[in-house]
Amino acid sequence: MKILWLDLNSSYAHASLALPALHAQVMHDPSLEWGVVSATINENPGMTAGEVVRQAPDILAATCWLFNHEVLMHVISRVKAMLPRCVVALGGPEFLGHNEDFLRTNRFVDCVFRGEGEETFPQWLACWQQPKEWTRITGLCFLDAEGQYHDNGLSRVMAFDKLVNPEQSPFFNWSKPFVQLETTRGCFNTCAFCVSGGEKPVRTLSVEAIRERVRLIHEKGIRNIRVLDRTFNYQSHRAKALFDLFREFPDMRFHLEIHPALLSEELKKELASMPKGLLHLEAGIQSLHEEVLTVSRRAGKLADALEGLRYLCALDNMETHADLIAGLPLYHLSQIFDDVRTLAEYRAGEIQLESLKLLPGTEMRRRAEELGICYSPLPPYEVLQTREITPDELQTARQLSRLLDGFYNAPAWQEITRRLIVEEPGFLTRFLDHLIQIGIIDQPMGLERRGILLYHFCKEHYPHFLTAMSRAWIEAGMSLKKEPAERVRTKHVTPPEAWTVCTGTYRDNLRLCKLPASEEGRCYWYGFETESQQLRPVFAAVSQE
Repeated sequence: MKILWLDLNSSYAHASLALPALHAQVMHDPSLEWGVVSATINENPGMTAGEVVRQAPDILAATCWLFNHEVLMHVISRVKAMLPRCVVALGGPEFLGHNEDFLRTNRFVDCVFRGEGEETFPQWLACWQQPKEWTRITGLCFLDAEGQYHDNGLSRVMAFDKLVNPEQSPFFNWSKPFVQLETTRGCFNTCAFCVSGGEKPVRTLSVEAIRERVRLIHEKGIRNIRVLDRTFNYQSHRAKALFDLFREFPDMRFHLEIHPALLSEELKKELASMPKGLLHLEAGIQSLHEEVLTVSRRAGKLADALEGLRYLCALDNMETHADLIAGLPLYHLSQIFDDVRTLAEYRAGEIQLESLKLLPGTEMRRRAEELGICYSPLPPYEVLQTREITPDELQTARQLSRLLDGFYNAPAWQEITRRLIVEEPGFLTRFLDHLIQIGIIDQPMGLERRGILLYHFCKEHYPHFLTAMSRAWIEAGMSLKKEPAERVRTKHVTPPEAWTVCTGTYRDNLRLCKLPASEEGRCYWYGFETESQQLRPVFAAVSQE
């Protein structure tokens, strides 16, 4: 029997764990022949379907999620038309809700799995040719030969720590710069917008089991691990034990999701003592307003979350990213702008502003009408309006997200953008309006173009920031022949009698440049290597005029 996995991702930068996780449980069964067809949603569906048909599988399986849903249906419908006897089985987060409408609309899909499939998928493989036996497979949803819908509930793997690790499967993808390591199943939190909000109980792997898997990943040459744990610090003692484990691999980087409201004093000390660059933190915050978090059923007090977030962002040995979600009930557009300013004031490493999506199986989707949420019935199920935010305001929030990604989240322009946000209350609205009016907010822009745009805007509206903008431009290694460097002197520049060195060491063979800053009464000096192709200055100093 041949099983073909359709590995359809949003890009080749990501790899799904679903195939190796399932295959690892049955990989020693000699009666099963496994294959895989990998593609992205940007490729021609007909080409992908053709590759599947050429392999002539008995079973076609795939994971369906909001960003591959549409293209996956196009591919599978073509395959089924050419291979009508091929049985199509799907799983994934798209099927955590009610599945009857989906199955009746997409009759080329034979069955879908709701929940975790490592135990139930092998059970189904034992009876895949006897649909009458499918009623005993927990989590399976299907239409029988008479068109009657069968719903077998939700599948949960309770013996999570007894599963064969996906890294043991030959289908585990070691070619990516990072891998995902699932250390926990479920979440203690009850967020109404999250598919893990009702996923109880929480099941964990032992620290020793995690150590063995990290060691294997390290041996394979991977240096970035995204730890799949919805709230890494929900148990302080476990988090501390894992921090000790991570210290054993100082040349790696671990990406974690942290709940800032649940930071104990013990964990704060642990975080402050971690080696620089070892951790990358994602701080779930969603909103900085109590009523929004309450209606979203987000656990933890807002005051504790703000205190924890401020602490995390102040740590200089790691970077903390914070996220906001536009479209949450009771969340107004003006509050979103206020929250962005607060996060900028905290010096968040990145500010991610996403639009709420009402995912299948979530409490918020079930209560959408009650909460006054209007959302798209098609993937990605984005919120279209609420009682508190209009469709136009949601578009403004989306455009604000583009601004943040292009300027605040770009290391070259982050500090100058942060200062403008914090020190000039009207900057965000004014700059966003400007980018919209000149029609480029939704255009892809290179780093240089973004810098020139910001420089021109400061020149017109915030001239007292021009020196700071020029300094950011120079320190980012941008061309000294472009307008943001128009005041830089590059010829016949000699050192002053006295300066205060900021970075590097001055040498006579450096090409020295001078940036006068008349509004500050200072001069900024930069030294560049003359023989190498390095564009960034290797020396910086400041002096009085």
